Amino acid sequence: MPSEIELSESFGVVASFESFDGTAISYRQLGSGPPVVMVHGSGGGLHSWQPVAEHLADHFELWIPARRGYVPSGPGRSPKRFADEVGDLEVLIAKIGRPVHLVGMSYGATVALHAATAGLPVRSLVLWEPPLYAAGEELAPVLGEFEELTANGDRRRADRLLAEKVARVPAALLDLMDAGESTDNEPDEALGWRRDLESMAADSVDVERWSTVNVPTLLMRGADTWQPMPATLDRLATALRHVTYTTFPGQMHFAPSVVPEAVAAEIARFLPCS
Repeated sequence: MPSEIELSESFGVVASFESFDGTAISYRQLGSGPPVVMVHGSGGGLHSWQPVAEHLADHFELWIPARRGYVPSGPGRSPKRFADEVGDLEVLIAKIGRPVHLVGMSYGATVALHAATAGLPVRSLVLWEPPLYAAGEELAPVLGEFEELTANGDRRRADRLLAEKVARVPAALLDLMDAGESTDNEPDEALGWRRDLESMAADSVDVERWSTVNVPTLLMRGADTWQPMPATLDRLATALRHVTYTTFPGQMHFAPSVVPEAVAAEIARFLPCS
C-alpha cells in the first residue's frame, strides 16, 4: 500500500500512513488551528468523533485516526498491546510535526494515557470515561469466548458478552439491548474488538501509575454512567496532577454521540486556541 493516499470526502480528507511495523493507519484530517488528535473507542472508527469534531473544526486542526484493527486501517499484529497504539500515534504526531492535544474516548482515552506516559509530545489530554477497571487476566476468558462467538457468526451474543463483561452494563440496560434491532447490517467490528481485548487483558487496573502524567488533563464523564466507571474515574482524578474533572448531568457513557455540541463546547473551553 502507498505510504499516503488522499481522498476528498464530505467530512474532511481521508488519508493513510504506514506505521512503525508496516500497518496502514487511515485517518481523517480537517479544520485549522492547533493540532488535536482524536482517538476513538472500541467498536468505533473514522466516524466515531464526527459529531463532536464538526463543532471543533473552526478552531482546531483535527486528526482522527481509525485505530489498527478497524477498517479502513490494517489489522495489525496479534496479540496487540497498548504500546502498538502508542507507536501508531508517535508516527502520526511526527507526521503532524508539532506537539498535539490528545483527545480520547473510552478505550481511546486509555490509549491517550499510555501515550502521555510514554513521553509522546502531548500538550494536554482530554479523556472521556477511560474504562480502566476493564483490564488484566480476568479478561482472558472473555477474549476466548468472544473469539468463539464471532467465529460462529453469533454477533448478538458476542455484543451481549462485551456489554456485560467489559462495559459492565447493568442488567436492565442489557435486557433493553437484547430487545433492540438486529446488528446484522452494521459494520463488522469483531477484529477491532478482539485486538482491543488483547491489549486490555495484558494491561493493569492500577490507577496510581497515571500520577506520572504531567500535562493538563480534562477528565469527563456522564453523571448517570453506571459503576464501576464513576468510582474508577474518581480515583483517576485523584491520581492525576493537573486535572479538570467535569460531569455531564443526565448523560451516560454515550454522551459524545448523544450531546456532541455540549461535549465539544467543554473541550473547546479547555483547549487553548493557539
